[in-house]
Amino acid sequence: MDTLLICLAFVLIALSSKQIGRYFALAQLPLISGFLLTGVLAGPFVLNFISAEAVRKLHFIDQLSLAFIAFAAGSELYIEELKKRYISISWVTLCIVAGTFPLGCAAVYLLADYIPFMQEMPPLGRLAVALLAGAILIARSPSSAIAVVNELRARGPFTRTVLGVTMASDVVVIVLFAISSSVADALLTGLGFSPALLIVLCIELTFSLLLSYGLAQLLQFVLSLRIERLVKTGLILLSGYGVFILSAQIRTITHAKLPYEILLEPLLICMVGSFIATNYSDYRAEFRKILHETGPAVYVVFFTLTGASLALDILSFMLPIALCLVVVRLAGIFIGSFSGGILAGDPLQHNRISWMTYITQAGVGLGLAKQVASEFPEWGTAFAALMIATIIVNQLIGPVLCKWAIYLAGEAHPKDIKDLETLQKAIIFGLERQSIALARKLSSNGWQVKIAVLSDIFLKESDLADIKISRIGELNKEVFQQLGVEKVHTIVALLSDEDNYRICKVSNEHFSTKNLIVRLQDRANFDRFHEMFATVVETSSAFVSLLDQFVRAPFTTSLLLGMEENQEIKDIYVHNPDLHGLPLRDLALPLDTLVLSIKRNNHMLISHGYTQLETGDLVTVVGSPKSLKEVVFKFDG
Repeated sequence: MDTLLICLAFVLIALSSKQIGRYFALAQLPLISGFLLTGVLAGPFVLNFISAEAVRKLHFIDQLSLAFIAFAAGSELYIEELKKRYISISWVTLCIVAGTFPLGCAAVYLLADYIPFMQEMPPLGRLAVALLAGAILIARSPSSAIAVVNELRARGPFTRTVLGVTMASDVVVIVLFAISSSVADALLTGLGFSPALLIVLCIELTFSLLLSYGLAQLLQFVLSLRIERLVKTGLILLSGYGVFILSAQIRTITHAKLPYEILLEPLLICMVGSFIATNYSDYRAEFRKILHETGPAVYVVFFTLTGASLALDILSFMLPIALCLVVVRLAGIFIGSFSGGILAGDPLQHNRISWMTYITQAGVGLGLAKQVASEFPEWGTAFAALMIATIIVNQLIGPVLCKWAIYLAGEAHPKDIKDLETLQKAIIFGLERQSIALARKLSSNGWQVKIAVLSDIFLKESDLADIKISRIGELNKEVFQQLGVEKVHTIVALLSDEDNYRICKVSNEHFSTKNLIVRLQDRANFDRFHEMFATVVETSSAFVSLLDQFVRAPFTTSLLLGMEENQEIKDIYVHNPDLHGLPLRDLALPLDTLVLSIKRNNHMLISHGYTQLETGDLVTVVGSPKSLKEVVFKFDG
């Protein structure tokens, strides 16, 4: 009963934490800072809304959250998306690990006399702590990097490498942490450096990989069930929690029955299981959707509880050491990213500044620190306080430096209007109610629209203040150049058939406008416009066809006309070279979007999962406006 009341009280605190996090975001501060601060204030060292005993009883929430964080880390490493930048990502990741890990280990070992909980440790104990700290210092924050990239609308090879390295690093750090924790456990239990240590390590890694495969099969089974998504989410979290319980039981049993402990790292098992489920199953899309939808709630709960469990009495002594570790980590990242970029053949300009993008830390780093506190309770709480202080400093300076680096690389486009479609321009020839309504509708969707009006038409300017009007006297090349037709994506001709034909002729001969739309007056002229590659709209037949579609396919027609709430259809050009040759089934798009068709070389392709994208394709996608913006951003590259 006490545990239930504690959980209910914590839920109320977590809801408050979520709101406080929003205020931090409005102040351009990291969300997790708000969550951590709320936890600190509610914790035993300040307001004592959550006592130290309550924090211990809520430990299962930590384990559920850590399993989720490992699942999320594994799902981020999607091979098909990363293989185009595989060489750069591999070299930079490897060199950053090689630069950061030894420097971090050496720094912690040499600073041991100044770290209270390490002062009385023997040399092997100090080495064990240093190995764990060095591993955690490698961790990154993919969510922070993605947030900066989205904010700056950054795109280009530098940005793609940064995101790839950030995601790969979180996978590498969990593997390295699993090895480090096993070695640390062996050193602390007296096994020391010996052939037995290597044998135990191989046994642990082998069993971890076998359990990872079993977990992946379990995840696929859960995802295949025809049940509510909320139930699937609960089962996925419980499967991760079960890994933690199993790992703890194996450690307890082997400690009692064998001369050495078998420590199976649950984070590694969950991460590898998620990686397998993401890359080698048919349920990748649903799995990632569940993780995406569940993430915000899990992070609020986890970071709030982390703040509540933070030992403030220890933290005050740890801050100077944490600042030293931040500086050492920066040095390791600079050495690693620069040398990795050189080996990968990346531009020297990028190599000089890439270190600035790899500083952010958050979920995985905090999760590993909490895991140490759980696995080594004698000194783990103090260790976690040191690591959390380091992570907080990195998270405060990281996003700022990341933004600066992307600006210096020339890949930031923060002033781009809403999305790429806003760069598309349209000219409507003819002034009438329909042209005015069309201009306003296109403008509301981000297009730049101009109405070209023959000079003999009277205008009441006050009624058209929101529309750009250009008076023209003739329909010829010179006038079209003045209108800027060479930069226009679409021309809509609403004049007489003769004037419309002249518009199409001038456009085709001199400007090659991509999209010509003509309103037909006399059906006898249909073939003339069709030969000009124009889309012809004949009012009466179009109205009949529209009614026919409403009768036979009401939902599709409503969707096409924009009548369905929060659903749109958009044509998007593929400019991202990394997507060239990628099958649609391997394309990680927002899960509420659907590719309807692909137009290539003026031929319409009915798309399926194995249809491969090519640069220059015009892809028709349906989805929510927010998700369509993500697709536009992804296709542009």
